[in-house]
Amino acid sequence: MVKVYKPGKVAIVLQGRQAGKKVVVIKQLDEGTKDRPYPHAIVAGIERYPRKVTRRMGQKKLATRSKVKPFIKVINYSHLFPTRYQLELESLKGSVSAETFKEPSQREDSKKAIKKQLEERYTAGKNRWFFTALRNYANWLLYDNNVHWHLQCIPVRSNAR
Repeated sequence: MVKVYKPGKVAIVLQGRQAGKKVVVIKQLDEGTKDRPYPHAIVAGIERYPRKVTRRMGQKKLATRSKVKPFIKVINYSHLFPTRYQLELESLKGSVSAETFKEPSQREDSKKAIKKQLEERYTAGKNRWFFTALRNYANWLLYDNNVHWHLQCIPVRSNAR
């Protein structure tokens, strides 16, 4: 079987609280573990994306609008949709592991480290697609045809003629 979810791969979450959010795979577990006997991945994603900035904004406003709110999660492969994008974040691998999820204080520390790294990447102007929210996620339809999961975009009708 081909390994789709390699570390650094960007995916979209399909189910749950973070549905429609972009995540980067930190560690993949194709065989599963004793606790989770299904293929899953440890991912870090963006819960709140940075807001639009313009040239007229001051440094203070620019700094507040460039903030990112991250999340870390263990997600089943069937709830992820792979994209063609990759993210080179070597420092993320060390900040999140399976033991991170056992204690809330470790979780918060790793979230802070991830936030710092993502904000640095955003201000540097790298991986712009990753830092923009999906447009019209409400118009995306998820369905199962008993073979594969598909993501289909339904065009929005406009009354303009």
